[in-house]
Amino acid sequence: MPADRHLAPMPGNWQRALAVVAHPDDLEYGAAAAIAEWTAAGREVSYLLATRGEAGIDGVAPARAATVREAEQRAGAALVGVHTVEFLDHHDGVIEPGPALRRDLSAAIRRHRPELLLTLNHHDTWDGGHWNSPDHRVVGRAVLDAAGDAGNRWIFPELAGAKGLAPWNGVRWVAVAGSPHPTHAAEVGPGIDRAVASLAAHAAYIKGLRADQDPHTYARGFIEQMLRSGGERYRGHPATLFQLFPR
Repeated sequence: MPADRHLAPMPGNWQRALAVVAHPDDLEYGAAAAIAEWTAAGREVSYLLATRGEAGIDGVAPARAATVREAEQRAGAALVGVHTVEFLDHHDGVIEPGPALRRDLSAAIRRHRPELLLTLNHHDTWDGGHWNSPDHRVVGRAVLDAAGDAGNRWIFPELAGAKGLAPWNGVRWVAVAGSPHPTHAAEVGPGIDRAVASLAAHAAYIKGLRADQDPHTYARGFIEQMLRSGGERYRGHPATLFQLFPR
């Protein structure tokens, strides 16, 4: 695959990031290698999950799956240096777009005050044409909207009132992992093994998908292939690709 001359390096002049996705494992499949390197460099990254992934394991009842997947997400996050993991308890598989979700995300942005927001592919399809899930599309778009909502005192004014959350207009970029239209890249090296371990921590979920595969072997194969493909489009070194929206 030829290098994409339009890809630029991810910005490095920031200190705090908030990663907002729909399900446990979404970040491990898309951005964890870059996150591992950012936290190792002293940057602060927090996770916000819209659901607990309760509908994600066919053979496990939702109440049990939610408990298991929350624990796996906390363990996977810690492996890449993320120690703040929060859940919103929207319903897995049927997250509803609209003001309620945007309000929840705006509140989180005001609390965490990030300069960089991360999310997962909000487009209808993945690279290659495969259809994306409704939860990814809904949450990704809501994150892009909430970046502006959080800084507007006249949108969700109750956040500043009863909750004491002052507007935060300091989000400078929203970075979308897994987008079929990447614009930026983060080269990775030491973070690769931590990213593999982070995905492998979702053992119950992976076994539900790939009962015949060892979770660590599966994670190694997926992560290394993804980063290698990203690197081939950039500078020849393993890389995580993002579509970056400046603000």
